[in-house]
Amino acid sequence: MGQTVAEIGEHALIERIRLRFPPAPRFVVVGIGDDAAVVEPDRNRLEVLTTDCQVEGVHFDQTFVSAGDIGHKALAVNLSDLAAMGAAPRVALLSLVLPPAFPVTRVDALVDGMATLAARARISIVGGNIARSPGPLIVDVTATGSVHGRRVLTRGGARAGDELYVTGLLGGAAAGLRLLRADPSKIGASVDKYRRPEPRTRFGLMLGRNRAARACVDLSDGLADGVRQIGEASGLGAIVEAEALPIEPGATLSDALGGGEDYELLFAVSPRLRSRLRNARRLSSGLTVTRVGRLTSDRAMLLSRNGSTEELTAGFEHF
Repeated sequence: MGQTVAEIGEHALIERIRLRFPPAPRFVVVGIGDDAAVVEPDRNRLEVLTTDCQVEGVHFDQTFVSAGDIGHKALAVNLSDLAAMGAAPRVALLSLVLPPAFPVTRVDALVDGMATLAARARISIVGGNIARSPGPLIVDVTATGSVHGRRVLTRGGARAGDELYVTGLLGGAAAGLRLLRADPSKIGASVDKYRRPEPRTRFGLMLGRNRAARACVDLSDGLADGVRQIGEASGLGAIVEAEALPIEPGATLSDALGGGEDYELLFAVSPRLRSRLRNARRLSSGLTVTRVGRLTSDRAMLLSRNGSTEELTAGFEHF
C-alpha cells in the first residue's frame, strides 16, 4: 500500500501537495505554505465566495470512485456554484481531513484530479488545511470568483411568464450511482456524470455577461429542488413539462427530478431575451440548452405530464 499520511507527516505532505499545483498567477501575492493566502482584488468587481465538502459515506464511496474522481468532484461542485452566480473563478482553498492510514499515493491522485480541473477552469489553489480524521475522509473546498455588480445571477429576480431552461442532460448522476452500487466495474456516460461532473463555468459566465437570465441555480439537488428554489426566491410558482425534459439515456423521470448531483444549470429567461440566450449558447460552443417549463404568478409548483398536472415532487435534502 505504500507510505501513509501518518508516516510522511503533515509538513512533508503539505510540501508534496504544493509541488503538484502549478505556480500561482500574479494576482496571488502569497500562496500555499503561509498562515493564509494573500490575493489582489479584481478591480471594479464583486467577490463571490462559496464552499462545499465531500464526505466519505455521504457523497462518495471509495469502493467505486477513484481518488482522482474525489478531487475532481470536490472542486467541480464549487465551480458549479460560481457558474450559477455568473462569476469567473479565481482562487480556491483545499482542506483535507485524512485518516492516518490513508496512503500518500492516493493523496497525490486526489490532488492531481483537482489540479487537472483547476487548470481547465483557470482557478488557482492557493492554500488550505490538513487535519486528522478518526473516521471518514473529508475533502472541503472554498472557492472565490469575481463578477461585475450588474451581472450577478441569483435565484431571485425571475418574473411570471419567464421560461425555464436547463443545460445538458438530467438524471445521469443518479443513474450512474445506481449502476455503480450494483456493479462497481460499470462504465458509461451516466457513470462518468456521477464520478466527474462537468461544471458549466463558461456558460454561467456568458449568461451573466449577456444578462440573458433573470435567475439561475445549479442542480446539485435535482431539478425539482432547483425549480422550487427559483420560484420561492422570486415569489412565483412554476409548471415543469415532463415530456420536454432532456433525460440522460438510462435515467428515469424520478432521477431527473430528484436524483441530484447533475450540476447542470437551471435558469429563467424572459421570452423577449431569447436572442441573448442564443448568443450565450454560441459563445459556449453550442452547449445543449432545453426549455423545460415556465414560471407563473400562481405559487403552485406543478408537473405537467400526459395532459394533466400534479404537484411537483421535492428534491434531495440532507435533513
